[in-house]
Amino acid sequence: MKLSAELTAFQTRIGHVFARPDLLVRAMTHSSISSASRPDNQRLEFLGDRVLGLVMAEALMAEDKAASEGQLAPRYNALVRKETCAAVARQIDLGAVLKLGKSEMVTGGRRKDALLGDGMEALIAAVYLDGGFEAAHALVLRLWGDRVAQVEEDARDPKTALQEWAQARRLQPPTYALLKRSGPDHAPVFLIEAQLDNGARAQASAGSKRHAEQAAAKALFAQMEKNDG
Repeated sequence: MKLSAELTAFQTRIGHVFARPDLLVRAMTHSSISSASRPDNQRLEFLGDRVLGLVMAEALMAEDKAASEGQLAPRYNALVRKETCAAVARQIDLGAVLKLGKSEMVTGGRRKDALLGDGMEALIAAVYLDGGFEAAHALVLRLWGDRVAQVEEDARDPKTALQEWAQARRLQPPTYALLKRSGPDHAPVFLIEAQLDNGARAQASAGSKRHAEQAAAKALFAQMEKNDG
């Protein structure tokens, strides 16, 4: 199989030339455009998630040989979560080579964290099947770069961190209120307010409710920590 010019250039960006180009084509094929003769990347995504997990677990243990499981777990979660995979995908412009159906094209699929993250995991699996674990290991460490060494000491999800802070002080779990939704359907903006029953609150905006809630939780948690100090 001969790759398109775009996928050939993409190979250069990721630093892996495929012996089986069909694997790369499949990794970049979303279910919205798949058919019997053109399989999608969902099975590769499933495999890639597991390969990424093993690479990251090994890398974190090598990076900090004294860290406990309780310290490693949140760092691991921060490095393998969909948002991080999507950020790495944007770094290599993976969205430009994703094969999408019309419905995803018109709703901005090339910019969605879910599609980019899934594509990144599928790519890892494709490299693993094409070149083995060493090739996949090298790809992940190359693309994740300094993220492994720079992952926060406390890399908990902001909503989890805020909830644990509240529980430790015998407060009710935080609540999240949608204050406003603006922007077009293909690029909405959500304004969320995080609230605690001690009266504290903070607001944040993002392109999805989930990201807005996380940003609001992070802002409120930082506010509470500052007050504690």
